[in-house]
Amino acid sequence: MKETISIDPKELAIPKIHGYLLGAIGPRPIAFASTVDEKGRPNLAPFSFFNVFSANPPILIFSPARRVRDNTTKHTLENVLHTKEVVINIVNYAIVQQMSLASTEYPEGENEFKKAGLTMLPSDLVKPPRVGESPVQFECKVTKVEALGTDGGAGNLIFSEVVKIHIDPTILDEKGSIDQEKIDLVARMGGNWYSRASKGLFEVPKPLSTLGIGIDAIPAHIRLSKTLTGNDLGMLGNVEQLPTKIEVEDFIRSNRHLRTIISGGERQELETLAKKYLEEKDMLSAWKVLLVE
Repeated sequence: MKETISIDPKELAIPKIHGYLLGAIGPRPIAFASTVDEKGRPNLAPFSFFNVFSANPPILIFSPARRVRDNTTKHTLENVLHTKEVVINIVNYAIVQQMSLASTEYPEGENEFKKAGLTMLPSDLVKPPRVGESPVQFECKVTKVEALGTDGGAGNLIFSEVVKIHIDPTILDEKGSIDQEKIDLVARMGGNWYSRASKGLFEVPKPLSTLGIGIDAIPAHIRLSKTLTGNDLGMLGNVEQLPTKIEVEDFIRSNRHLRTIISGGERQELETLAKKYLEEKDMLSAWKVLLVE
């Protein structure tokens, strides 16, 4: 019989317990929760402590935990306690980078829809808006919020009864059921890791501890590119500041291939090169290419 490591969770620091739980229990679906505060301002945040628990009535439960570092609560929890409403938007691969960017802890009142470059659609039965790019959106009435503790790391179970479902018809099969390949779901794993249905593991670096500029701060000619995807823009929006003009000029001088593209005058080729850098997770080089004048 092989040896095991046996641990009493009461003897570990909360971040260590948190790491073991998230590393061992997965893949976890992601509740991309949209809420509004008492002033009607929208908020959008992802939570991987989430699942479906009943079909009759249809109940989804997700859990925003208290922050370990200072024992404060998240805006989503505060909004839910005030309004008793939430929209749970499902995350697929096409929006995973924008979802990650939305997890940045922007100041209260900041609109994460705009920062993440996502479309706000009005809901039919609840006040919070829906994420237009999400393949399935659940409008929910909150029936109960159960606090699991009062210290940092404690969860808060939000019982959400589905009152309306919105489905992108392009993810349905010929029988009208959700096609698991077409919906292309992603799920959370430990650390920076995610799982893509039928594709396996991939990595999304966690958003900066400082605030990323957000997609809304990206120049319009880049933001409206037909070459760059929402995931590409999500990566570009997760930088603290843009390269300077001098840094861009130095990059051009040191990159012969880039100089060749510039001499050709094709903007799309610049965007294609930037996309290649993004695939290599080199956001800084991608930005330097895109800022070529």
